[in-house]
Amino acid sequence: MLFSELVYSKRAELGLTQKQFASALWFSANGERTLRRWENGDTLPDETYRFAIESLIKDIHRADVHAVKSRNTKNRRDSFRTLVKTKRQDLGLTQRQLAQLLRMGRGAERTIRRWEAGEHLPKDPYLHAMEHLICQVENQAPFEQADGESYAFSFIDLFAGIGGMRLAFSQVGGKCVYSSEWDRWAKLQYKQNFGIEPDGDITEVDEKSIPDHDILVAGFPCQPFSIAGVSKKNSLGRATGFLDKTQGTLFFDVARILKEKRPPAFMLENVKNLKSHDHGNTWRIIENTLRELGYEVFSQVLDGDGLVPQHRERIIIVGFDRKRFPASIDFRFDIKLPKKRPTLNDILDQDVPERYILTNHLWGYLQAYAAKHKAKGNGFGFGMPDLNGSSRTLSARYYKDGSEILISRGEGNNPRRLTPRECARLQGFPDSYRIVVSDTQAYKEFGNSVVVPLIAQVAQLILDKLNELGWHPIAGKHA
Repeated sequence: MLFSELVYSKRAELGLTQKQFASALWFSANGERTLRRWENGDTLPDETYRFAIESLIKDIHRADVHAVKSRNTKNRRDSFRTLVKTKRQDLGLTQRQLAQLLRMGRGAERTIRRWEAGEHLPKDPYLHAMEHLICQVENQAPFEQADGESYAFSFIDLFAGIGGMRLAFSQVGGKCVYSSEWDRWAKLQYKQNFGIEPDGDITEVDEKSIPDHDILVAGFPCQPFSIAGVSKKNSLGRATGFLDKTQGTLFFDVARILKEKRPPAFMLENVKNLKSHDHGNTWRIIENTLRELGYEVFSQVLDGDGLVPQHRERIIIVGFDRKRFPASIDFRFDIKLPKKRPTLNDILDQDVPERYILTNHLWGYLQAYAAKHKAKGNGFGFGMPDLNGSSRTLSARYYKDGSEILISRGEGNNPRRLTPRECARLQGFPDSYRIVVSDTQAYKEFGNSVVVPLIAQVAQLILDKLNELGWHPIAGKHA
């Protein structure tokens, strides 16, 4: 919804005149005039305060028209300064990270600093809107799991990223008992949303220290396997196993944890070309290793399109412990798509800050690059999808120029990138998921993440199969 439509529809819903609505929003002088310009689409609030104003308008009630409004500037300056600093410290954020969380745009770190120092106080209605928005931010992480909460099964989250897998498995009743991620910015996002900071480098974690769990979940990186050590042992007539074949890769850490903890099931996620990587050698070693460990293995390339408006193919590998379930196991990736497919229009914001619009220089470069490769018969170039359809795959390089998914702004206008919030929606993350890192880091993180509703369906299929096999969940501690 356009900002102008939001203002008008809320005022009409409350049955207020523009003057009354301006009063409810804590406007002081000339509020009616500003409100009229907002409704006509003649102007927008500054990016620093736009999200706060939108949140205030959505939450406002008719009773606010007659609310008593204290305008003692000194008292409000002191209370606002305390509110901002206390909230930031309670959340464990820097001034820059709080600005990101409040969607204040670039350079807002300086504004936060001035607020906390008492050097600056926004005028109403922006002050009231910021007070309202900051108070709405709960100190507790939005997806934190409470101790003592009942759950259907336990799982561990390896190579956790920003928690897409955790969101998905939690949605079907799972409780995460351990997580690991090495990237500092991903760990920050994870902590802000789940209330815990993942362990660091998994290669340094003793597998014996990891809690027992029902399902191991991992989106491990795709790496080639060295055959040097294997070839030497073969030449000496010595037997080789998965420890020899996978040593030095991050898949080795998945394998050693599976060997030690023997969870009833696992789910691994990787790029769709895993089976052809290194001429098929990578996949052969992975599959043979998993079977050598005693797991029945199933794999399929799944596309998130239809659950989100994005073509995103990933290989999903599911395994069940043959020692625990000796009978023949039949597992199918039976993904159900909704009757109404989501489209790009469903995830787009209408009033997007100008900084997401491509500059003339960048737009000219992308057009020239596409034309050059088209002349050579290549398909390289930017992607500008139909907004009533789906996009290309969002990648971790999106921060560079956004070329794989550009949003048209009409003929004669430069297109724009997706915002980080739109990227989150494109992956199926709820709007309650907090983004506290820079745009650059957010693009990388969402580009590396998973389609949450797709993984949630796979998680439910695994759970259903475990129940069918007569499995009983392992008790676990929250982590």
